[in-house]
Order: sequence, then C-alpha cells, then structure tokens
Amino acid sequence: MRFRTITQLLLFSAFTLSSQAAVSLPADGAAALPTGGAGPAKEAIDAFQAGRHAKAVELAKPLAEKGNADALYLLGFAHETGKGAEVSRDKALEFYRKAAALKHKDAIYRLSLILLASDKEQERAQAKEALESAAKDDPTIAGRILGEAYLRGLLTPTAAPDQAIFWWKRAADAGDVSSLLLVARFYEGQFGFPELKNNTEALANYSKAAGLGDAGAMAALGSRLLNGDEKTRDEVKGREWLKKAIAGKEYAAYLALGDYEENVKKNPKAALNEYERGKDVGQIDCILRTADFYMEGKGVEKDTARGTALLEKAAEAGSPVASYRLAVQVLSADKPDLVTGYKYLIAAASGNMPEAQNELGLFYLSGKLAGVDAPAGVAWLTRSAQGGFAKAQNNLGTLYERGAAGLPQNIENAGQLYTLAANQGSGPATLSLARLTYLGIGTKADPVKAWALATIAQERGEEAAKQLVDEITAKLDDKQKAAAKQELADIKSNKAAAKPAAPAAPAAPAKK
Repeated sequence: MRFRTITQLLLFSAFTLSSQAAVSLPADGAAALPTGGAGPAKEAIDAFQAGRHAKAVELAKPLAEKGNADALYLLGFAHETGKGAEVSRDKALEFYRKAAALKHKDAIYRLSLILLASDKEQERAQAKEALESAAKDDPTIAGRILGEAYLRGLLTPTAAPDQAIFWWKRAADAGDVSSLLLVARFYEGQFGFPELKNNTEALANYSKAAGLGDAGAMAALGSRLLNGDEKTRDEVKGREWLKKAIAGKEYAAYLALGDYEENVKKNPKAALNEYERGKDVGQIDCILRTADFYMEGKGVEKDTARGTALLEKAAEAGSPVASYRLAVQVLSADKPDLVTGYKYLIAAASGNMPEAQNELGLFYLSGKLAGVDAPAGVAWLTRSAQGGFAKAQNNLGTLYERGAAGLPQNIENAGQLYTLAANQGSGPATLSLARLTYLGIGTKADPVKAWALATIAQERGEEAAKQLVDEITAKLDDKQKAAAKQELADIKSNKAAAKPAAPAAPAAPAKK
C-alpha cells in the first residue's frame, strides 16, 4: 500500500439543491414529500403528507399498477425513505424508473441523484443520460445537478470545472437563481480551483441573481460590496442592496452590516447595534455575534451572564454552534458539569457539527460520564472524519494504527486518514505519516519522503518532529539530502488535486 503525497484537499459539500415551484427537492438534495394535486393520486399524496404513510402506499399501489406517474413516484419515495414501506434502493429505483419513463420530473431527479451516488460507473452514466435528456425541456434543475456532478468528478475521471460552469450557466440562463449563485460562489473560489477565481464574474452573477429579486442574493451582493475586495467596495450600493434584502426578510443582511462596522469601519458599538437588530428578528448568527460582544466586552460593558443567556437562546433555536460553545464553556469550568456539558455536546454533534462530533467521540472514549463507550466514541469520530474534520481524521487514524477502542488494527485506513488530515494542515497527522513512511509501516520505507514530511510537520508546530528530522538527516547521504529537499519543494508546490480525495470508509468497528 502506498500513501498519497500531501495535496491541498478540495472539500465540496453534498448536493445543494434548492427547490423550485414544480419540484419537490429541498435545499439539501434529500427526498421530499410528494406534492399534492388534482389527479387520481391526490388522496394517496394527501394521506402521505398527513403522516399516514402506510395508507398512502395502500392507495397508491393500484394506481401505480395502472401506470399513474404520481403514484409510482410516491412508491419510489416510500421505499427510498422507509415511510410506509421497507427501505429498498432497488425498489425505489424500480418505481422511479417507471415514473421517469412517464416524464415525471421529480422521479427523474430522485433517480439521478441515487445513481450518481453509486460506485458503479455504468449507473452514474445512466444518471448523466437521464439528466441530459431532462435538460432539453427543463435545463434548470437538471443543469444544476449536472454541474455539481461534474465538479465533484462523478461523471468524469477527474473534476471538470468547465463542464460544471457550462451546465450551471445553462441553468442560470433558463432562470435558475440557485445556479447563478453557484456560478458566483465558484468564481469566488469557494469550491477550490483558485486558478479560475474571478471576482468580477462572481459579482456579476450575484448582481444578476439580486436583480431577479432573490433576497439571499441581495444580501450576498450587499455583503461583498461592503466587506469584499477594496477595489470593488461601494458603501452606497452595498447598503442599498442590504436594505432591500431586509425588506425581503433576509435578515442575514444585518450580519453583513455588522461585519462592515466591526471589520472595515472598526466601530464595535455600531457593529453591536446592527447585530442586535438581527438578534431581535431571530437571526442566529447575529445572536451569536451579540453573545460574543457581551462576553468579550466589545462595544459594551462585559456581561458574561447576558452573553450566556443569548447562547442558550440560540441553542434552544437549534443552533449547533451555540450548543457547542455552551458545551465548551461548561466542560472547561473549574468544576465542570459533565451532564449539562454532555447535553450541549450531543445537541451540537447531532446538528452535524464536525468539531462537536469529534469532541463527543473523545468524551465517550474518556469514560468521564459513565464509563468508556468505545462503539459510540468510534461512531462519532467516524462521522466527524467523514465530515472533513482534520482532528477527527487524525484521532481515528491513531485508533486504527493502534487497533484501539475495539477497532481492528488497520494501517491502510490509518494512512488514508492521516493523509486526509495532513492535506488540511494537521501537524500531528503529518508527523504520523512521516513516521510510518520512515519505518516502512504499511508502505515502502522511504527516508527521503519521510524527511520531507517530518520537516513539514515541524513547520506546522510539531515539536517532536525535530527529533525525527534530525534522526533521518543523520542517515542520509549528500545525494539523498538533495533529493529530500527536492521532495519537500515538490510537496509544497503541488497544486490541488483535480478530483477531491474522499474520506476513507473505515472498516466497521469490531463487534463485541
């Protein structure tokens, strides 16, 4: 087994599909409830929406047998989600295929998303064909999905940003605001590919989306005109767009105004005033900023109790960030309240916050609450690692290397996880890679590469790396030293991989 060399890791989130009027796909691309209508399947759909899933499936079956597209879609949805029917990918695909053959748009998109997630190239090709066919009549949703699939390298050997932009622009030209925003984000460099970054294009696309009346785009445009590159700042226009965004009930505009006062104008009191306005209308980020200001005494007299109360308010509203901050505050106290800290930590972790998932995993492994719970600890560390959190990747890699916490020793998994963490700048993971490479554990011994990795680990603040660097240096001849320096230069200059490395799927925890 050979470890990959360190490259900049491109992290791209799962599909970010926002719904359109005729499509029941929500913002995260997950399956959504079928929409009602006046057709034969209306009673079944109404029953499903009312939570009577089994009854809905019962009503849909005879209609599906007669070839009703809505009923076929409902059955596919039921089997995909396990609501009213057994969870079955095969049955979901079967019903979606039948509904898609009848031109049911939602079925085409659900079918395509499932196939795109397949590890079989043939199934991903089927998704491509279905989406390209759908794009002829409806380039909006289909084009948006195709763009993301190309960017993630699901339809080509490596990520294809040109194809992604092609499809997003095609969807945008057809009126899809979400695709306009994806193009804008791409040109801002949010998805990697720094060589294609173009702030002028990014602003132009935000402007188009804002001009189409999208309040979120208005807030994004206003924020960039106030807080972006100095060359493109325009306070008057920025404030105008943010005012329009607020009128459209996009209260993140208050956050942008506060950021402008805090970071550009250097006026903490004015910043707090804007954050307070956002807080008063329930904007979570503004509540968090306001809490920070009171707890730090920025622009106002320090008031830890009020700051904590605001964090509690945000946590009650479902903010994982607030729950995590409260967990840290409680657990780091001189006399930590483990039960309360655990409550906040699990709330933050359940809100898909990788940092909290990592800490919760370590909490379970520490045995501080009610003894060690290794399976739970490993499960939460795995979720965090799969979410791209470097510390969790390094922690999980350590467990696999040692064969600890009920996991079988697996050097290959350890090496992959260390690589993922090192790609993101983790000093400990880089040092572990250097050590494995130097000793030839799970890979061919390579002192030249090990020296380069250890040097990088030292530069990343790992004090123990100096000892390894010195040890390796003493064993290298002049030719190897020159090669090691070249290896170091090559690693540092290596451009981001075209196709992002995916978090390894670690072996299942050993059963007890």
